[in-house]
This record gives sequence, structure tokens and C-alpha cells, in this order.
Amino acid sequence: MTVLVLGSGHNALVAACYLARAGERVEVLERDEVLGGAVSTVERFPGHLVDRGSSAHIMIRHTGIVEELELERFGLRYIDCDPWGFTPADPSTGAPPIVFHRDLDRTCSVIAASCGERDAVAYRRFVRVWGERSARVMRAFGGTPTPGRLLRSFWGLDAKGGGSALSREFLQSGDALLDTCFHDERLKASLAWFGAQSGPPMSEPGTAPMVGFAALMHTLPPGRAVGGSGALAAALVARLRADGGVVSAGDAVTAVTRAGDDWRVRTESGRNLTAKTVIAGTHVLTTLDLLRAGGFDEHALAGWERRIRVGPGIGMVVRLATSDLPRYPDATVTESARGLQFLVSDRRQARLAHGAALAGDLPPRPVVLAMSFSAVDPSIAPPGQHQLSLWAQWHPYRLADGTDWSAHAEDEADRIVAEVDAYAPGFAETILRRHIQTPVDLEREMGLRGGNVMHVEMSLDQMMMWRPIPELSGQRVPGAPGLYLTGASTHPGGGVSGASGRSAARLVLRDTRRRFSLSPRR
Repeated sequence: MTVLVLGSGHNALVAACYLARAGERVEVLERDEVLGGAVSTVERFPGHLVDRGSSAHIMIRHTGIVEELELERFGLRYIDCDPWGFTPADPSTGAPPIVFHRDLDRTCSVIAASCGERDAVAYRRFVRVWGERSARVMRAFGGTPTPGRLLRSFWGLDAKGGGSALSREFLQSGDALLDTCFHDERLKASLAWFGAQSGPPMSEPGTAPMVGFAALMHTLPPGRAVGGSGALAAALVARLRADGGVVSAGDAVTAVTRAGDDWRVRTESGRNLTAKTVIAGTHVLTTLDLLRAGGFDEHALAGWERRIRVGPGIGMVVRLATSDLPRYPDATVTESARGLQFLVSDRRQARLAHGAALAGDLPPRPVVLAMSFSAVDPSIAPPGQHQLSLWAQWHPYRLADGTDWSAHAEDEADRIVAEVDAYAPGFAETILRRHIQTPVDLEREMGLRGGNVMHVEMSLDQMMMWRPIPELSGQRVPGAPGLYLTGASTHPGGGVSGASGRSAARLVLRDTRRRFSLSPRR
């Protein structure tokens, strides 16, 4: 059986690898010359290997996929980000830094000194309770989100207060969870900012598990792939080719058409490929556009599109080549530079930024996550230089005043850099080069519609069995047998997990075996 995989995002490549390993003939079709989608790395500046999208890999290290596909044999190596999180000293109050080590005892000791003993005790309890809960969430991410599977994933979880109380804790907002657990606002802001990397503000219902996921960082912290985020995609491509798979880059798919019992896939160069099975790893709206070009039912397509909510866009990125790392007061580089740097001391800053984005305005003050992974992997920068990624949330894709993003990019990048400089005085003077990715740039370069790196909003009504909408949540398209969906548009959503790709491959293999078993014997 031939399987055509559309797009080379990491979920699409994971699906292709599992199928090729099972003996299927697989060809991946990618419009871009760079493979990996948002999990890719390019030389932006001389000697600098700069990520185009993701930088820290968190979830995939908890799925077992790296081990199952033996990606270490194909060059993938991770370095633990330890400490995994860092909140600088507060410039206004002088409160000392908060350092989140992998070791829980060390972290609690820091929290006691920075935030008080009662919050240190509360944090230990938070990790104990939400560590187990987050492990169950990861189990739920391991397959298609059917009610039965979800129930089995959480069955047996401690529910001393009863199932109703437990479900309420999962469905509460991240802010509510933080207010219940802790007293210090800066600790709450740090964990809220970690949770908000999933997209929604922590004021939304159902975001408590996004905050709770921080507890798993004490089991296995974020990993930095040596050579850049794209090292994961490179290992997957190498694995796929070793098993006989084919990858075709630089030739966009333009239409997907049902032809009898097969699918016909047309590309920009004029290729017409036929297969019984197609896995679409593109943005779900892009996939629907390809079906439209192939003559699929317009009424169904339009109805699905109207109900899929992309959102206002999540943010923008400034990539920097520098002569030094940020020097935060009262902290060593070892403490500050190896993980995620939470440049926020009050949740109000994040709330104002999100509210502005909903209104189509730039944030009153950017909320910044800084990452300086040349501190753990010197191979990504020339000797004597460093590299930083400054991720700022939230920035709208469409500006309410109707102006083009090109009129704001440089000034907004200056404001983002100024946020780092406010916490690490003198940092701005170390910048050698910079590359700006506005929401429009993210869409243009990597096909991230609306500039949303999560494809569609990670709100409660678009998660689990509702992602992206109920009809498409099983990774199949009604009326399109043999067409499967994968990628951030599907369960479990955005972030580097690979889980959606593995689920899609399992569905294909299960359906194929069933089809063969029902075929008349010759």
C-alpha cells in the first residue's frame, strides 16, 4: 500500500516513520525547501543555527516516541534544560530570583527564600498532586480522544473528594488553581506564564492542567535538541529514508481529489500521484482548501471552516545573535540561561496583553519568554557569540487600525528587547544581529494560519474530543474514506509531542488490516 503524507511537520514525519517501519510505501510531500515545518532550524546569521518555530521540546520526551523510533540512532540527542525555569529578581521590589531546578528539594529551597516558606510547602504539594494528574493527561494524549479512552486514561486517579470535585479541578482556570495553591504573585505569574505557552490566557476555563504540567518538569525537564529544534525533524527524515520512505521538498500540493476508491494528489510541478491512503499534516484549514480544489462537498467544507476558530494570533519572535548572555542581577548564568526565562512578575501584565490582542491592539507592555540555548549547546553559535529567542505573547494577526505589520515590526522588536534589558541591564548593547518574526511572517514562512503556532486555539471547546471540531476529532474526514488528519490542528494540539502522528499511523494500520480482512479471497 502507498501512503502519501502531506506536509513535513514533526507529526506528519512521525506518522510516516511508523508506517514505513510497518512496511508501507510512504512518500512525504512538502511545499517548503526546509523540512520539519515549525520544528526546523536554519542559518539565519553566519554561523548561527536558528530555530524557525519551536525551541524547547517538552511533551515528546514524555511520550516514548523518541525511544520507539530509535531516533538516537539517527543523530537525535537531547540536553536537559536544568534549571528548566527562571524568573529574574524583581527590579521594582528587589525580590530575589526564582529558580526552578529539576530537583524538587532545590526548587522548594529557592521558593522558600524568594516567596516564603508557606509557598515552598504549597509547591511541593502542587508537584505531588499535579505530577500524577499531568502524567494521566499525557496518557490521554497517546491516542484518539474517544470517551472510553479518556476515561481509561484517568481511571484510578486519586479522587478523595469524589469524581465531581476532581473534574471541577481539571475544568477550573489556571488562575483559580494558582490562587488556591499559592500566595506570592510572582510565583503565580511565573507558573501562569509557563501554562500560557499553550496559547490561552490562564483566566480561561480548563487551563488548570496547562499550569499543572509544570509538575512534570521535575520528572523530566524540557529538552534542547543538539543542533537546534530541527534536529528532531532531521532524525525523523533519516529514520524514514532508512526504512525506504521518500521525501519530496519544494513542490506544494495544490489539490486532493477522490477518484473512485483512490485519492489523486496534484502538485504545483504537475505531478499526479495516486494512493488509497493520504495523511494530511497541514493546517486543517489548508487541508480543507486542498479538498475544495479537488471538488469536495462545498457545503460541508464551509460549515466546518465557520466553526474552526484560529483566534487573533498568539505572538511574535525576535531571534538574536549576541556577544553575551543576559546577565540577571543576583543570579549566575548557570541558574538563568539553561531553561525558560519568565520575564513577568505580575499576571496583570499578561492579562492586559491578551485583552489588547483580542481588540486587535499591540500589548501595552510585551510579555516575554527568553531562551538562550547556546548556553547549553554551543554548536548553534560561533565561538564567542550567543543566540537568543525572545517569544512575546500576545500579538494580534490583524491590527485594529488596519495598518500592515511591516509598519510595526521594528518598533515592537525594540520593545521586546527592552523588556529583557529591564531585567538584565546592558543586554541590549550585546546584540549583534536580529531577525523578526511577526504573526504575518509566521504564516508566510511556515503556513501557520493567522500566525497561530498552535494552528487553532487551544481553548476548552477545541481540545480533546472537540479538536478542532467534533466531526474531525477522530482524525478522519466524514465522506473522505482513506484521508486522515494529523498535526497541531488535531488532538492533543500544539507543542512538540508527535502524539497526533503516532495516532494517525495506528488508525491507518488498523483500518488497512480491517479492509484487507474484509476483501474477498482470491
